[in-house]
Amino acid sequence: MIFDCHSDTFTDITLKRHKNERNIFKNYHLNNFKEGNVCGSIFVIWIDPPYDNNPSFRANQIVSALKDELEENNDVINVVKSFDDIGKGFVKSKVDIVIGMEGLSHIGNDIDRINYFYDEVHARHASLTWNEENILATGVLGDENRGLTSAGKSAVKRLEELHMIVDISHLNEKSFWDLMNTASRPVIASHSNAKSLCNVKRNLSDEQLKAIASSGGVVGLNGFSGFVSSNKEKQNLQGFVDHIDYMADLIGVDHICLGFDYCDYIDCDTLSSFSSDVTNPNVKNLQSASHSNNVTKELRKRGYRENDIDKITHRNIFRVMEDVLR
Repeated sequence: MIFDCHSDTFTDITLKRHKNERNIFKNYHLNNFKEGNVCGSIFVIWIDPPYDNNPSFRANQIVSALKDELEENNDVINVVKSFDDIGKGFVKSKVDIVIGMEGLSHIGNDIDRINYFYDEVHARHASLTWNEENILATGVLGDENRGLTSAGKSAVKRLEELHMIVDISHLNEKSFWDLMNTASRPVIASHSNAKSLCNVKRNLSDEQLKAIASSGGVVGLNGFSGFVSSNKEKQNLQGFVDHIDYMADLIGVDHICLGFDYCDYIDCDTLSSFSSDVTNPNVKNLQSASHSNNVTKELRKRGYRENDIDKITHRNIFRVMEDVLR
């Protein structure tokens, strides 16, 4: 079974519910999860372009949509509020969903707002930024000399006090190291790859990868073509698994997981804000949740042991959740 550490499914749910559709997860996503052997995922609240000009308003829209959707789909979704909830969905043929936040631009400098999302929305995961520069920290498209602010450091401490998973994906390098020097628990990079194989800002240097592993955390491999390779011939499943090989040698299989970042359902206007491919910018043979199990098959072809495959597909992230979500 596979746990996907990053999904923007709530974005699709919000857009479709605003068009008066219902049961979006059941009608558009559930079968893909089943076909791909995906047992669970972190579903994020993401302030998607072009709605990022008013983050608080957009966050409220997403929260309203996700609450209605989760209520309608409680027969197929199990919301994870503590580690003890992991696996409860499996035995009832439900998908385990950890509610997360991809960036905290919507809280401004109101750190207490994190408690609202923890208590009322049941969020158990957060990163400080998407690509943007905000009151808390700086994303990869912001000033490279700007890191975490004092409010950002307070946000990290609040997340840890609440036993929420802290995610470093999308931070610029200075913010990354500021966060690592502030955090005291394992951190994750939910959807980032190795910069040594694909030198883009969203990927992580060897030193960053080692720091995440030293924290006890994990790195989720991202299937976005531009983060897998600059060579179009390697923008495929094999190129994706090359990153797993590289990280296994560098930091060990105990610190690798999967964060596919599927875009097959993302609106074209949103996709165009970060990708020139508005059809499907993910690598060949990893273009929807239904393809997820292709990674397992490729790892077997490369001679990975079943125990190590289980670690990469779900056990490593479960270990972090057991440590953090207690």
